[in-house]
Amino acid sequence: MNYIYESLKKYPIISAIKNEEGLKACLNSKCEVVFILHGNICTIEGIVDTVKSAKKIAIVHVDLIEGLSNSDIAVQFIASNTLADGIISTKSNMLKSAKERGLMTIQRVFMIDSIAYKNFHVHVNKSQIDFVEILPGVMPKILKNLTKASNIPVIAGGLISDEEDIQLSLESGAIAVSTTDTDLWNYGKNLIHTNK
Repeated sequence: MNYIYESLKKYPIISAIKNEEGLKACLNSKCEVVFILHGNICTIEGIVDTVKSAKKIAIVHVDLIEGLSNSDIAVQFIASNTLADGIISTKSNMLKSAKERGLMTIQRVFMIDSIAYKNFHVHVNKSQIDFVEILPGVMPKILKNLTKASNIPVIAGGLISDEEDIQLSLESGAIAVSTTDTDLWNYGKNLIHTNK
């Protein structure tokens, strides 16, 4: 996991790809980490290979890959049939299975109400995940509180629409920001980290 952490400290924008156009665009972007949010059981190996051939870190959102179930066998398939560095999932059992197979793990959490906010500390701090991705990512005050309350590095994602959103998320303690907006992948200003 250290190499992924270091990559994000160096360049804290993650290209999240949701189609073939995004895949092509990410290959020439400054982003070193790629979240793969599309594909199916027949295409995911090729998508991961394409990302890896560009010397980028490939993280597969297993919940979004067509043809894979929400069970251990889906993680086994990714680990055995692709060169993915890790997975994203909303499901604890999938993340546990990935960890056992040596894959990096990111838990995606939707911060939709006060119940989700209160439960965050219980669920995330008990887990063995490497990172947590908070959606939506445009909540500076909430991000600041969550990063202070957890030792797990936080990634902000969802509804990131401009450079100000990126900067505010980083200033609020997120280690990185994930976005599908290709115009933001090469954001060139000095990005400020205030997180640990």
